[in-house]
Amino acid sequence: MSGTEALRKALSRLAVWSSVIGVGGFAATECLYTVDGGERAVIWNRFQGGIQREVVGEGMHFRIPFVEYPTMFDVRLRPRIVATRTGTKDLQTVQISLRVLSRPDPEHLFDIYQKLGEDFDERVLPSIVNEVLKATVVR
Repeated sequence: MSGTEALRKALSRLAVWSSVIGVGGFAATECLYTVDGGERAVIWNRFQGGIQREVVGEGMHFRIPFVEYPTMFDVRLRPRIVATRTGTKDLQTVQISLRVLSRPDPEHLFDIYQKLGEDFDERVLPSIVNEVLKATVVR
């Protein structure tokens, strides 16, 4: 066996092993996902009718690649400042802002994601806070 033939065999083994390690690493990263502290995940499954009712807690979890897709939700309290211009009882105009602390209920994330989507707080909070703020200022 000549030196070039031995080198060729060694390089071909190296290529095979690097391909095996690469495919294994890709499979491992695609099969695992992590839900960080203060978050919950809702799983969308391609074959089981869409969004799963089960909310996944913190930790590392398995998923079926190209079939299950996790969506992360932050369930910690988050501040939001809503500013509005409104009229008082005696018809004066005031500029007022309100700081609201909100968080989603982790047990109802399925319903929130299904009906409102990922940006639920952008859709719900401004209208509710504006309505309550204006009603309170008028009184």
